[in-house]
Amino acid sequence: MSKRLNEKLAKLRKEGRKGLYIYITAGCPNAEETVDIIRRAEEAGADVIELGLPFSDPMADGPVIQEASVMALKQGMTLKKALDIVKEIRKHSEIPLIGMGYINMVHHYGFEKFVADFSAAGMDGVILPDVPHEESAEMRAVCAAHDFTLTEFITPGTTEERMEETCRDAAGFVYCVSNYGVTGVKEIDYCVIGRVCAAARRYTNVPLAIGFGIGTPDAAVRAARQADGVIVGSAVVKRIIEGDIDGGIRLIAEMRKALDA
Repeated sequence: MSKRLNEKLAKLRKEGRKGLYIYITAGCPNAEETVDIIRRAEEAGADVIELGLPFSDPMADGPVIQEASVMALKQGMTLKKALDIVKEIRKHSEIPLIGMGYINMVHHYGFEKFVADFSAAGMDGVILPDVPHEESAEMRAVCAAHDFTLTEFITPGTTEERMEETCRDAAGFVYCVSNYGVTGVKEIDYCVIGRVCAAARRYTNVPLAIGFGIGTPDAAVRAARQADGVIVGSAVVKRIIEGDIDGGIRLIAEMRKALDA
């Protein structure tokens, strides 16, 4: 797995702090502002950036991130331009960067080329929600050869057998999907995914991060009680879409403060 990501997650664990993973769509509202938003997100307390790679059919994403993807694509965002964003970020920051995209776009680019190019640019791994664990062995081998993380998923519906297999192969962190459905802010009983996380602990020592639905500092705290970190996307991206970038940064800072408290 990526040394940069590994060191950050190990530092958080040593300090007894919860990780704050922030999703930002590449190219929304434009490429230049994406770089600045990520810089400001880190300053506000983000530990890991999940860089959304816009796709026309984002099956795991709700309306907010779908809208952000459309905005970015209309601005001409492509994987090659996302690669340039990663390079720009690396000029001033060592924050772990995890791409979030879909297998169609990555296969079109060429999976091994994607891993090699983005790893060389400074990305630390990728999340591909439409790739089942059972079909990812070859991709995991390519990623491992480049010290690049392919994130594994568990959900409230993950069976014990599948959880054991998934967690056994996990690197970086395990993405724990809090509820059935797509991304987007909603009221959630995090005890449900908490029970899944407790089961996953039997099979892995890799950090667990809960995502989907977290929109407030209070929700971040409730989710973080069940895992090692939280992933926040739609709540921040919504403010960016609405032109309230300052509001999105304030929300990150408020979540960081609440998690540290």
